[in-house]
Amino acid sequence: MPSFDVMNEVNWVEVRNAIDQANKEITNRFDFKGSDARIELNDKAMTLFADNDFQLSQVWDIVVGKFAKRGVDVRCMDEGEIEKVSGNKVKRAVTVKAGIDSDLAKRIVRLIKDSKLKVQGSIQGDTVRVSGAKRDVLQETIAMLKKSVTDFPLQFGNFRE
Repeated sequence: MPSFDVMNEVNWVEVRNAIDQANKEITNRFDFKGSDARIELNDKAMTLFADNDFQLSQVWDIVVGKFAKRGVDVRCMDEGEIEKVSGNKVKRAVTVKAGIDSDLAKRIVRLIKDSKLKVQGSIQGDTVRVSGAKRDVLQETIAMLKKSVTDFPLQFGNFRE
């Protein structure tokens, strides 16, 4: 029975490279001279530091630009609240979401059932396995999911006959 997996994978090497490039640009930019603006990457979260809110938004713009150049989808980022550190300094925690959380997986399975296509969706950890009788129906399902789920990056892989 043909099947494929719906998943969200993040290339951590590209994330690290993008953050390194963003830090390099921050240290070389004139408007950040003498400031404490930087980006730190810890496991699956990064923290943006800056002297004020405006600089923090500039740091975020740099990160988004570097991620776009490296092919990392920005929709997998979950921005936290801006926190005051000391004096005027601020920071923002940003988590990188890898895998599909249970709410989105349930939404994908519901979309598949509501589409009336002859496929079945099942949640398997942080992926959704979709199986059906024909390849054409699976390809229609992929097209439907690409149109319906636009707020989160999805990859389709592990296509089996």
